[in-house]
Amino acid sequence: MALRDEIEQAQVADVDVDVVRVRKQRDQLANQNARLLTKVEELERTLSVVDMAEGTAIQPPMWLAPLKPKSSAGTLVVMLSDTHFDEVVNPDEMEGLNAYNREIAVMRLERWTQNVIKMARHYLSGVSYDGVVIILGGDIFTGDIHEELALTNEDTMIGSLLFWSEQVAAAIQLLTDEFKKCHVVSVVGNHGRTTRKPRMKQRVRTNFDWLIAKMIERHFRKDKRVTFSIPESADALINIYDHGHLITHGDQVSGGSGWGGIYSPIMRMRSRKEARYLATGKSFQTMWLGHWHQYISTPKMVVNGTMKGFDEYALLMGFGYEQPQQALALVTPEKNITIQAPVFFVDRKKENW
Repeated sequence: MALRDEIEQAQVADVDVDVVRVRKQRDQLANQNARLLTKVEELERTLSVVDMAEGTAIQPPMWLAPLKPKSSAGTLVVMLSDTHFDEVVNPDEMEGLNAYNREIAVMRLERWTQNVIKMARHYLSGVSYDGVVIILGGDIFTGDIHEELALTNEDTMIGSLLFWSEQVAAAIQLLTDEFKKCHVVSVVGNHGRTTRKPRMKQRVRTNFDWLIAKMIERHFRKDKRVTFSIPESADALINIYDHGHLITHGDQVSGGSGWGGIYSPIMRMRSRKEARYLATGKSFQTMWLGHWHQYISTPKMVVNGTMKGFDEYALLMGFGYEQPQQALALVTPEKNITIQAPVFFVDRKKENW
């Protein structure tokens, strides 16, 4: 009888352990489901401020391709990507090589805007500008796709979206006032996605890069000087004069860790995209992309730098140091890209690190 009682007690104890484990798993799943529902509700509320333009054909403004451009005409093209707004880079963890937070990012964005105007006025003087093209090339936000980012970011994604939509809109306003006409082209990156894993379907509409572009478009809806191309595909193709320009984020590229670096993998991707577009009756001469946090400029492709700059991941992986910079180019009717230069905007004394 004693042995039977011990067996029954052991069985009851095992059942109790199983019950506790199942209840714990149930509670964890319930909490996770509640967090997901809250996030969905927040996104739905934010999306309600955007006018959904279903089936609307994107038409570039006429000034991008005038019938008879002036001999001294030119269009300034500037890229704003990989800003990783609201990410925090701690200089103590970076051997003093860089620092980044919301306050520093605001200063860098302001200085970027001022230096774009400065370069156009003083270093590229004599050009009769038809306007400026601003490329929002993705990874505007650092996002919360990794646990460490969610723990260290300065704000929630909704808070970041509201704050930085105003800041980027202010930068676009200043450049529009300077160049009189502005066309904004937007593609999404990989950090702004709302899903843990990258998506092929609904890639654009599940990304905060798309949402901030739509909010900024709504802000300028009454300003006829500012036009937008915000496709729901990963790429955007526009013509400046008679020259095709393809904008993509660049996270489709794989490899780049060997001695040849990222140049060869990017050129392979460019070749594949060029063949696909030619097969459908389209073409481009220059491809613009970000993602790689390295500035590379050639007539066939422009790889953008980053506003965030060197971070803990780059330091740990042993990547080469490059100071924060963004791409700028002058496009002319006869020669396409005529002048290329990086725009620098870091002031360590003012940023105080």
